[in-house]
Amino acid sequence: MIIALGTDHAGFTYKELVKVHLTQAGHTVIDKGTFSPDPVDYPDFIRPAAQAVLDGEAERAIVFGGSGNGEAMTANRLKGIRCGLCWSEETARLTRQHNDANVLSMGARQIPEDLALRIVDIFLETPFEGGRHLARIAKLDL
Repeated sequence: MIIALGTDHAGFTYKELVKVHLTQAGHTVIDKGTFSPDPVDYPDFIRPAAQAVLDGEAERAIVFGGSGNGEAMTANRLKGIRCGLCWSEETARLTRQHNDANVLSMGARQIPEDLALRIVDIFLETPFEGGRHLARIAKLDL
C-alpha cells in the first residue's frame, strides 16, 4: 500500500517511527514532512498528506500532532477525506469498519509508541463493512 505521512513538530518522532514500521512491512511511504522537531504550523504538512489521497498519489494517509485534533480537523476540510482521530485499537477498527476512513490521525502526546504502531496496523488491515454505512458515508460530502 502507498501511504502518505504528515506531521507537525509534536508528532515528528512518531512519524519517523511509523515510517520505519511501514517500510519494514513492505509499504511505500510518501513523507510530506515536517522533517525535524523544529516548530511548524501543522496545516502546512497535514493538508499535503491528505491531498495525496485525493490525488491518487497515496491510498491512505497517516497524520500526527500533539493531540491529533488539529490534524484531523485540517484533513477533514478536504472534500472526500474521512480522517479518524484514533487513540485505541477499537477506535482504529471502527473508523475503518463504519466510516471507511482514508486518513488516520494520532496524538503523539496522548498514546504510547507501541499502541500507535498497533493502531496503524489495524487501520491498514481493517476493511470497510459497507452495507448500512454506505448511505451515511455518502452524506458526508453533500
